[in-house]
Amino acid sequence: MKPRHTVQQIIRQTAWAEYVNPFSHQVLTNLANCRTAALGYHHFQCDDPGCRHIHYRYHSCRNRHCPSCNWQKQDEWQEARMNELLPVKYFHVVFTLPHELNALVMGNREALFKLLFGSASHCLLTLCHDPKWLGATPSITSVLHTWGQQLSFHPHVHCIVSGGGADNNNRWHNLKKSVRYGYLFPYKVMEPLYKGYFLERLNKLIGDGKIKVPESCNWKQLKDILYRKEWLVYAKQPMGSVSQVVEYLARYAHKVAISNYRILEITENSVSFRYKDYADHKRMKTMVLSLHEFVRRFEQHILPKGFVKMRHYGILGNYRRKQRVNAILAVMQLPPHPPGVKIPYQIRMLEKYGVDVTLCPKCKTGHLLLVAVVFPMNRGSPKNLKNANADETTKR
Repeated sequence: MKPRHTVQQIIRQTAWAEYVNPFSHQVLTNLANCRTAALGYHHFQCDDPGCRHIHYRYHSCRNRHCPSCNWQKQDEWQEARMNELLPVKYFHVVFTLPHELNALVMGNREALFKLLFGSASHCLLTLCHDPKWLGATPSITSVLHTWGQQLSFHPHVHCIVSGGGADNNNRWHNLKKSVRYGYLFPYKVMEPLYKGYFLERLNKLIGDGKIKVPESCNWKQLKDILYRKEWLVYAKQPMGSVSQVVEYLARYAHKVAISNYRILEITENSVSFRYKDYADHKRMKTMVLSLHEFVRRFEQHILPKGFVKMRHYGILGNYRRKQRVNAILAVMQLPPHPPGVKIPYQIRMLEKYGVDVTLCPKCKTGHLLLVAVVFPMNRGSPKNLKNANADETTKR
């Protein structure tokens, strides 16, 4: 079932070109042009002599911020992760930044997002390497999110952490106190370690002039407030099977600021969407924003160009990851993970949705043969979006 309204409609209906930075301009343009003639198309023709139907499939933008372009990448990523995780218990931990840092983070997003990743991984690795808690190296996958349910700016990282780790001989050790506490580590142990590391490094970056502090910000005063404030580190109960962990992580890894299905109505000047109010017993509510405000909020969650929003640590560190995981499996006397196989789009659509995309949509008996692939001379701009949309006849 397709959503009734989309982020693409809002972007196309709003004049945003004059107040966004050049990179955000390109991202929003790609989202607006997604699956339209502006991005080019595949030209097919039915092989049945009695039909010969001509069929076009317009190219998707494949941008990571697009709500319509993530399902296939999510499936591929999920299958790849199944060949990396170990058959052990996993925990979900969330590290957040206090809202007092929002202005500083917005002005220095790449540097402070990296520091957020580094502080969360430092906290987890330090405690896991401590013999009091584990004394081994865990598996950690971290995913950055920057939004709240109302599209507010709320930077935080979700970490999926193994409930144990491997020693230098690849022998597996379970957490010593997870049974007693029922979660990974106590909040009172994680919070000061995470907060202290972040603020110590942030203070050095500011002192070295690598972080730009807004003129309205008194860093010394703000630093005192941040040290006194409790930072939210949310440790959930152990997760389910490895397949459930991977499915859950795949959804988090490929989420965007808002899905199309949450959008309820788009008028000439406003948009209404559903959100979950966690402060009110997770009740579902409706928010109405002007089109400009919606795009402004959406745009602040566009990540810096090339920024990696998912990072791996410990056992899953990028260097020789597969060999390391298979060595641990060998010590566990379990078979190694099989090599990954890339499944073509046509087969994936048939397996997941029962849709044969090679079948002619007109006669239902012939099959589509590729005639040509057409790419645009340029990516298009907000000026020609209306004409591009008028040419659209079919979507992939």
